[in-house]
Amino acid sequence: MAAEPEPMSKYRASAGDDPLMRARGLAPLIDSLLDRIEAERQIPAPLLDALFDSGLYRLLLPRSCNGAEIDIVTFFQVIEEIAKHDASVAWCLVQASGCSMSAAFLRPDVAQEIFGRDARAVLAWGPSPDARAVGVDGGYRISGTWNFASGGRHATWFGAHAPVVEADGSPRRDANGGAIFRTMLFPAHDAKMIDVWQVIGLRGTGSDSFTVTDYFVPHERSVARNFLAERQHGGKLYGVPDISVYAAGFAGVALGIARSLLDSFVGLARDKVPRGNAKTLRDNAVVQSQVGQGEARLNAARYYLTAVLSEIWDALEP
Repeated sequence: MAAEPEPMSKYRASAGDDPLMRARGLAPLIDSLLDRIEAERQIPAPLLDALFDSGLYRLLLPRSCNGAEIDIVTFFQVIEEIAKHDASVAWCLVQASGCSMSAAFLRPDVAQEIFGRDARAVLAWGPSPDARAVGVDGGYRISGTWNFASGGRHATWFGAHAPVVEADGSPRRDANGGAIFRTMLFPAHDAKMIDVWQVIGLRGTGSDSFTVTDYFVPHERSVARNFLAERQHGGKLYGVPDISVYAAGFAGVALGIARSLLDSFVGLARDKVPRGNAKTLRDNAVVQSQVGQGEARLNAARYYLTAVLSEIWDALEP
């Protein structure tokens, strides 16, 4: 039996370890690399190094995989903080964090293989219009193209969600007659990347496509996401459907963008004198009213979301 990996202590949460403060500490570096994020259409290497060193890619990993396993309220706050500086970076963190929750549904030794031994482990996945997984002895042979794989350019593993079919092409069904879907996990270097992310927004997410043909994945490297009967790791976090965690995280992206936009406008309004006017924007009663309404709406949305997430978290069973 392989020896257990040495603990990566700097990636473990502790009583004095505040992920929100770590996120704030990355702000100057993110701000200095905004042009590179846009030009390179991915997270630049210096920022990736800092993100891994800070442990922000391990926020939702189980502690058994050297993850932080934080609560969903803190996760939302961290993403919001990063999004104030760059939405693409925040988006990649949300996507990778949601994917990493699959570790709780893997056999422990497989979870260690994928996530526990590599401090830079990142799983990326996306939807597919044509995927299928043919059931064979010991696993599946998968074929298809998966799109919108945010962070795929720096991912170490890919996840391929696909319906399972028999050798004759008929759907494999569960005891209730429903079609079976599983997410197959395999090393990212085994897939072909397809550069399609030529966009005007969120360029830095590098949300390209990947493809494989007739590729074998052993059953133990597949998961039925959110199927609690397959959960291997306890804890409140892994009773939350990953779609709900994505919703909380991407809400943090939106609110972080909104906060930055409103702050930038206020900064402009302090000194900006519109053409044909004698006073600055800050002295305009209409502008003051609209900024006040914007603040109220933004803060109302943020406090409401935080309150609801807190209620959900408190109601969850370990």
